[in-house]
Amino acid sequence: MQLKFTLSSLVLIVLMACSTPKMVNLDPITVIENPKGASIYRGSYPKINDILHTRLDISFDWDSAHVIGKASILVKPYFYPTDQLVLNANGFRLNSVSLVKGYDKKPLKYSYDGKLLRISLDRMYTRDDQYHVFIDYVAMPNKLKIGEDISSANDRGIYFINKDGRDKSKPRQIWTQGETECNSNWFPTINGTQEKMTQEIHVTVPNQMVSLSNGTLEFSSLNGDGTRTDSWRQEQVHSTYLTMLAVGDFSITKDTWRGKEVSYYTEPAYASTAKLVFGKTPEMMEFFSNKLGVDYPWDKYSQIVVRDFVSGAMENTTASVFFEGLNMSEGAYLDENHEDIIAHELFHHWFGNLVTAESWSNLPLNESFATYGEYLWEEFKYGRDQADLKGLEDLSVYLANNRKSEPNVIRFDYSDRENMFDEISYHKGGRILHMLRKTVGDEAFFEALKLYLIKHSYKTAEIHDLRLAFEEVTGLDMNWFFNQWFLASGHPVLTIRNSHDALKKEVIVKITQDQDLSKTPLYRIPMAIDLYFGDQVDRKEVVLDKPIQSFIFSALSRPNLINVDAEKYILAEKNEEKNTQEYIFQYQHAPLFMDRFEAVMKLKDRNEDIEARKVLMSALKDKNWLVRHTALSVIENLSDEERKSVHQTLKQMVLHDQVSQVRASALNKLWKHYRFSDNKEVFAQSAKDKSPLVIRANEALKQ
Repeated sequence: MQLKFTLSSLVLIVLMACSTPKMVNLDPITVIENPKGASIYRGSYPKINDILHTRLDISFDWDSAHVIGKASILVKPYFYPTDQLVLNANGFRLNSVSLVKGYDKKPLKYSYDGKLLRISLDRMYTRDDQYHVFIDYVAMPNKLKIGEDISSANDRGIYFINKDGRDKSKPRQIWTQGETECNSNWFPTINGTQEKMTQEIHVTVPNQMVSLSNGTLEFSSLNGDGTRTDSWRQEQVHSTYLTMLAVGDFSITKDTWRGKEVSYYTEPAYASTAKLVFGKTPEMMEFFSNKLGVDYPWDKYSQIVVRDFVSGAMENTTASVFFEGLNMSEGAYLDENHEDIIAHELFHHWFGNLVTAESWSNLPLNESFATYGEYLWEEFKYGRDQADLKGLEDLSVYLANNRKSEPNVIRFDYSDRENMFDEISYHKGGRILHMLRKTVGDEAFFEALKLYLIKHSYKTAEIHDLRLAFEEVTGLDMNWFFNQWFLASGHPVLTIRNSHDALKKEVIVKITQDQDLSKTPLYRIPMAIDLYFGDQVDRKEVVLDKPIQSFIFSALSRPNLINVDAEKYILAEKNEEKNTQEYIFQYQHAPLFMDRFEAVMKLKDRNEDIEARKVLMSALKDKNWLVRHTALSVIENLSDEERKSVHQTLKQMVLHDQVSQVRASALNKLWKHYRFSDNKEVFAQSAKDKSPLVIRANEALKQ
């Protein structure tokens, strides 16, 4: 699932200077924490019965927002003999519960408290037996009471959008959202990540509407009364929370990947841009398949955009659902293409759908990987610079989180499973996976992921299964890494002091781990330290594993730059100060986006220095858009002569920069500081920009 996180706080600080903030109204969220000292263990759910296959025959009463259903469920005891089946069924009206024997149905005794359906079977069944129950029911999701039946309005499981058609600005739709345990609000099942099944859904809809569900559409039957029944079949097992259904007036844009159907469901008004928005999906599928060594494992892949979705997106098996922000015009696509969300939900089809976290405590095995999938796509498609910008966003979102020092990544003591969907499971977890990759190397990293996926395909896994895969591939004990990063809280806080002893001809790098060691581990951190002597770079590989540690290197002269964490991969707060000349050298010679961005962020606070201003002016042409955007702040502090020297650069940014945020900000600077210069033609051309962000910036100039 992709939550609707914004850009990181660090990036927002840069962007807010020249862009208009957009207010978004969301339902209030109450975060419930455990009382201090509480002893809670959230383990995996016990497996008493195992659903093998579910068939649903579904129709809808739009007026009352009821789901009229018949569920045929094939079950077997998991291991121990049992004469009872307990199903989750929240807020149903039950018409009958039967045992199916051939063509006959035998009524079964049951008890029902509005949430759990306890069915007494006709005898004791062993793990070698299968039995088939039939349930005739009506689900009433809109009658579920918040605080009693469900935690919030986002937990209804199935939603009727504009059900009476009175809102002419909004289409009539039905869609579901199962994660975490909401699918039991519209069909009887067993909740939890651990329960996997095959399924078929026969859904009756108005003729003018289309439907989408997991798997493939086997056939459609006209009913002669203005309705049609679509029959969907999912033949590979997947977790019950990943079952989905959507109904509405959608245009279907077809694509393919290796002969498999790839389709994009959008409102008809956005059919013309469906391929613009989703058209990189086949390329993503090819990249992820090759990178992981495991081909996309499902029969087809569909993506659908719905109204009023309760999250950013959801990775239902073969049928991901996206919020209406992906209904985009060509112009809106220029400002935010949401490729990260598209990559996130697709990567889940390996990490989350093919191999599923065995409990909500292990949710980062789903979400951390999906978040890192965003990084991998950016790296492949746009290069490391752009990927590292994505990594910076993730790091900054995590560090801005005021709960960052509290919960473990894998946590068995959550107060509410919904609390697992946070910056720790997503952003911190994604950065941890990047550190794991840097620690073992690319070849070992992807070979271990391949082993993990193959070994646990169509099954569940816990964090130790991932560790064991890495240990099997590398031959190394990886407990130290997993214990300090996945099974503990917090992060390193590093104070870095560099010095050069001319008499001893030595460089000293002193690093202190300043985090609270009573709550947070003393970290073992392999890292590289680069010493720059002119054009020569001397890399030193070290391991930080003490509270206070000094690394001493021979150096005939003082280095131009000492670059600690040269790969810029450590998830940490780093306190380090360099002089202006060192930051200038870092910008001009260190190779990574993070090197340049860090230098520009420091130099823009030292703009009284003419040399710092020169670097910032040169950074207006940097290859990374965020560096260019950040460098624009120097315009405020330039002398008249300096401002003249970058006038042409600024005009080129307004007209030709590939990123609309930069164009809009450059336009603002041009208007503010060059109002009496010859900019008439630039303003006229900029007014024709297709970007809504630039259009708003132009309109603001007229006020």
